[in-house]
Amino acid sequence: MFKVLGAAAIDFTLSELQLSLRDAVEKICARFGDEYWLARDRDKKFPEEFRGALAADGWLGIAIPQAFGGAGLGIADAAIMMETIARSGAGFSGASAVHMNIFGLNPVVVYGSEEQKKRMLPPIAAGKDKACFAVTEPNAGLQTTKLQTRAERRGDRYVINGAKIWISTAQIADKMLILARTTPLEEVRKPTDGLSLFYTALDRRCVEVHEIDKMGRAAVDSNQLFIDGLEVPIEDRIGDEGAGFRYILDGMNPERILVGAEAVGLGRAALRKAAAYAKERVVFDRPIGQNQAIQHPLAQCWMALEAAELMVFKAASLYDGGQACGPAANAAKYLGAEAGFKACETALMTHGGYGYAKEFHVERYFRESLIPRLAPVSPQLILCFIAEKVLGMPKSY
Repeated sequence: MFKVLGAAAIDFTLSELQLSLRDAVEKICARFGDEYWLARDRDKKFPEEFRGALAADGWLGIAIPQAFGGAGLGIADAAIMMETIARSGAGFSGASAVHMNIFGLNPVVVYGSEEQKKRMLPPIAAGKDKACFAVTEPNAGLQTTKLQTRAERRGDRYVINGAKIWISTAQIADKMLILARTTPLEEVRKPTDGLSLFYTALDRRCVEVHEIDKMGRAAVDSNQLFIDGLEVPIEDRIGDEGAGFRYILDGMNPERILVGAEAVGLGRAALRKAAAYAKERVVFDRPIGQNQAIQHPLAQCWMALEAAELMVFKAASLYDGGQACGPAANAAKYLGAEAGFKACETALMTHGGYGYAKEFHVERYFRESLIPRLAPVSPQLILCFIAEKVLGMPKSY
């Protein structure tokens, strides 16, 4: 995607590999229809069968190098996969069930030692290990440099104490990618210094996991973690001590790209439902889809989703090409989230009163569409970032 053909042309078509990837993932998703996801929304059970089906066909390691059990593909390919999952109707319930496997270990891929890659990556690619991404804290929010979780060096080990919040899949995870401060903030030259990254066992003797009862995506848990004396061997530290903030960006930028893709996919699932309903629903002796008041909002949603997808793949192409992608990755997340939310809202309104009924599924999409607007970074902070980093305006936060 985005292949330059000449001085005046860019090819936006998917490659044969990407088309076959999308087709293969679509076939897996087809085995898990609307009723499956409605049931998971009601019973709040983790979609283990769905995750297992993707793992069995090797998709959990799509962005992990082949030498370590993965497919060796890029974030652009992973974005196609995640958009396809969300678009199938699985939405964020399906995407979040495998989300961490796709992007989370990227810092290990980029900065891990050979020993760490051999030890850490194959179990994730095979679906044997389940990991969570532990960065956000109750009192720090998006101000990552203010993290209070401490990792103190004691010989050949670190001892971690602190709390994390909004940690997805921690109920089922046996591994944890965690960012903690190893040097106090007042002792570092820059606020981003002194943070270290670890990939280690989630030892429940030292980590209490409390699930958060929430509005949507009930099938995939969100949690608060209380960490008390978690011992982590030095071999589980990724890269140099104190350089974790820089390393985590190789997880954060792909995450923003993938969230943007998932939001686009969710929006397309909603748009598909709305268009089908508008053609079938007859009021005043005519299908409501014949009315421009129904047609035009849906058409606008289609265009917004298409535009957001272009930004997703621009950001993914930059990342895969080793180029700076921060502004593009943030823009992809912002545009995807906004377009997905608007599509879900419009789909619900198109259904009228039936849109409020669970059996039509769009109310679930609408609830889930708020996730990419809120996480992993707020739309307001993205706007501040673009204003500062792209437009050169004074920092406002």
